[in-house]
Amino acid sequence: MAKYRAIPAGFMTVGEAAKKMGVTVRTLQYYDKEGLLSPSAESEGGRRLYTDKDLVMLHQILSLKSLGFSLDNIKQCLISLETPADVANALAEQADAVRQKIEQLKSSLTAIEQLKTEVLQMQTVNFKKYADIIVNLQMENDFYYLIKRFDDDTLDHIRNQFDKESGFDFMDRFNRLSDEIVQLQKENVPPESEKCQQVVKEYWGLIMEFTNGDRNMLPKLMEIGNIDTAANAWEERQKIVNDYLEPALQVYFSRLGANPFDEAEQ
Repeated sequence: MAKYRAIPAGFMTVGEAAKKMGVTVRTLQYYDKEGLLSPSAESEGGRRLYTDKDLVMLHQILSLKSLGFSLDNIKQCLISLETPADVANALAEQADAVRQKIEQLKSSLTAIEQLKTEVLQMQTVNFKKYADIIVNLQMENDFYYLIKRFDDDTLDHIRNQFDKESGFDFMDRFNRLSDEIVQLQKENVPPESEKCQQVVKEYWGLIMEFTNGDRNMLPKLMEIGNIDTAANAWEERQKIVNDYLEPALQVYFSRLGANPFDEAEQ
């Protein structure tokens, strides 16, 4: 590090550098100690001297820090600024980090707004459900809003019955089968037809899989599945599915010789 008797042109003291960049002198001293940003020169009296290049490096550090990078990460990200290409590469990396942070913030904002909507619709304070909704938002589960329809016992059952992978798999099969039922409805396929009854059999199999064979859960599922006014596209589709399935299930149960819903209510 070069040493000077006086402060030459193009150099500034630590205080001047700190004032220009809106940081404290202690911050610059700390960055020097940690090997992040050392002054380019020093006066004979021991005063740290910084240059405009140092300020550009400091801007790099502050930008990355504001994006949540640790100091150790920042050390690895810093690029020497000796050529125009070095500067351009440093700016490109910062731009990429900013874009990534913007996407993260957008996702966080969306999740906050979605959770707020669910909280208002629930009309009750239930932090256990809030936590479930947050977890499902983080997993990017598009059906997070269904949680508010379940009571605590049913949610406990779901947590015990499914993990993330099996839960997504179940919803995928449920939605594909629901789409098939909607198509049957559009084609006016009679409820008593073999084609319809085969789909109903698969649908009932999913219900039994969901309940793990516990028919005492059926009344709760009927209550949960009862949709008076659809609030979204999924619920619109489910109303169509429910209306079509009701007579089809009656045919299916009559052929079985027993109605599980009647048994569950006894």
